[in-house]
Amino acid sequence: MGKLLPIFALTLALLIGCTSTAITERTAVDGNTTPTMVTTDVNSFVSDSGVTRYHLTAPIWYMYDEADEPFWHFPEGLTVERYTDAMQVESIVTADTARYMSRKKLWKLTGDVRMRNTDGDKFLTRELYWDQNSHQVYSDSFIHIERGQRILEGYGFISNEQITSYTIRRPSGIIPTAEFEANRQHGQP
Repeated sequence: MGKLLPIFALTLALLIGCTSTAITERTAVDGNTTPTMVTTDVNSFVSDSGVTRYHLTAPIWYMYDEADEPFWHFPEGLTVERYTDAMQVESIVTADTARYMSRKKLWKLTGDVRMRNTDGDKFLTRELYWDQNSHQVYSDSFIHIERGQRILEGYGFISNEQITSYTIRRPSGIIPTAEFEANRQHGQP
């Protein structure tokens, strides 16, 4: 206790010796460019009404809660697994980068975006949106879908959140998988 009093007195003297502007001055921070929180090696479970619904993993997560339009940013990508009530993985989504607009409850995934649903259908696109308010997943980009023995391709896509009921807006081809593989082995598109 005796040693703490001189340290406290010295600290107090240093604070009093400083000008008041140095103590009260706050550096202006732009909430649109400076994150309010940074988290690395993200491994998070998200529940709804006490039931675990999602498992999110990402190398880094920036939160911009002070931005004009608050958002989260995952510049090195993320993986989201969606669970059924029985805790079975219902669908998986991975992306090179992601952004979540928290007020709008809207996800934007970009880069190499891959999805898999409970039926085993695989999806590949360059840009994907997930609107949690409308419970829809959609894209205006090229979409490649591997469904059973067929490959579906086109531009524009809309689906339910489970990615089990979907429509390609502008289909460009339906290819039997065996034919696609045979053409690819012979160097044909």
